[in-house]
Amino acid sequence: MSIKEIVEGIKNKKIKAKEVVEECLKEIRERDKGVNSFITVFEEDAIKEGELIDRNLEDLKDKKLLGVPISIKDNILVKGKRTTAGSKILENYIATYDATVVKRLKEEGAIIIGKTNMDEFAFGSSTETSYFGPTRNPVDIERVPGGSSGGSAASVSAGFVPCSLGSDTGGSIRQPASFCGVFGLKPTYGRVSRYGLIAFASSLDQIGPFAKNTFDLALIMEVIAGYDEYDSTSLNEEVPEYSKDIENFDIKGVKIGLPDEYFELGVDSEIKDRILGICKKLEEEGSIIERIKLPHTKYAVSVYYIVAPSEASSNLARYDGVKYGYSNRNGKDLIEDYFLTRRDGFGEEAKRRIIIGTFALSSGYYDAYYLKAQKVRTLIKRDFEEAFKKVDFIITPTSPQVPFKIGEILDPISMYMQDVFTIPASLAGIPGLNFPAGRNKDGLPIGLQILGKKLSEREIFCFSFFLEKILEKEVMDHG
Repeated sequence: MSIKEIVEGIKNKKIKAKEVVEECLKEIRERDKGVNSFITVFEEDAIKEGELIDRNLEDLKDKKLLGVPISIKDNILVKGKRTTAGSKILENYIATYDATVVKRLKEEGAIIIGKTNMDEFAFGSSTETSYFGPTRNPVDIERVPGGSSGGSAASVSAGFVPCSLGSDTGGSIRQPASFCGVFGLKPTYGRVSRYGLIAFASSLDQIGPFAKNTFDLALIMEVIAGYDEYDSTSLNEEVPEYSKDIENFDIKGVKIGLPDEYFELGVDSEIKDRILGICKKLEEEGSIIERIKLPHTKYAVSVYYIVAPSEASSNLARYDGVKYGYSNRNGKDLIEDYFLTRRDGFGEEAKRRIIIGTFALSSGYYDAYYLKAQKVRTLIKRDFEEAFKKVDFIITPTSPQVPFKIGEILDPISMYMQDVFTIPASLAGIPGLNFPAGRNKDGLPIGLQILGKKLSEREIFCFSFFLEKILEKEVMDHG
């Protein structure tokens, strides 16, 4: 069921909130062993929340997410619950407060079902670096679900929950949404509060939703978006009712940019053909398709893998085994305890990124690497600003390839290149939505990325909803 169907069903007393929760938990119990999308499931608490809603239904009918089960990526704090960030170093950490997004979900009647698996500290594009084992793609369990929010994407794709929250630093919502065939949004930087998100790269991290359709995605964003005094990067801008009048969109005359660079960088031919085919349909509906240039795209991955690890090395310095988390006290002194704790507590990819970031920030290298990367980041941002003077939206592939097999990519550089089409928007701080664009000849999902200018989430949702209707019609015509 969609979020809309669940909320209306509960309000109209056709279904009970407890029944919805129990159905989700049953699916998780029976099928998640083969997927491993959850690290922790809150079975008892979720059932109690469902019962509470059923008892007090008359007082709760105005809640936007009444009785909706939702999963939360395990780097977003839920008070009193284990929050691990997919790492041994936080294996038994219990959150002392709710993240702002979690607080807002609860206030609107959502029920937190559990915490989803992820690449350790969000370092990865496949959810294979988790201390709790890899998550498998529900579409094909031999393949990865993408990352780092692979557990969140998989939990929606498998039908365990109708929606989920993830975080996106360089593509960690959009790429797994693409691999799992669901909708996923990275909002404008600062649109959603980061308070209560375990930090990876603070100038890039952004929380966003996964769902099975555009309307549900818009509804969750309506709840979680908005200013938060606890987050200094939060934008003090009014939040539109994203889900309202979402169907009122006129495609005629809308200018859509296709950046040459995104169709040249080793993209799979089936993905390219599918996206260009969809653009042709949009053109037939009255939109104007234009080829555009984003000339600094080729530097985006290099820039990201200086900026993000630099910020990560700073953010992860706090995990020393003293105040919380895993601790190895077998050293001969405090310094050696630090070394042993971090050696044993972090996985290989976390260590790699900490070392890269520490090097880039070290004396004598800061100007050569970090400062230069920030300057090129500004050029990438300007590319988008110039492009959006000419076009309303930009369409690209979300990923250069369909989901690959677990264990297939062992080289870190090849893994980093999985985010080649999502990283530029993260560096520029603009919103991006993964739209499930169909399947390839092997039945594997293809993702189309819709990019818009800063704070254009409403327009992106309207465009995505329109595109959804076109493709539904296509399926019906061929059915």
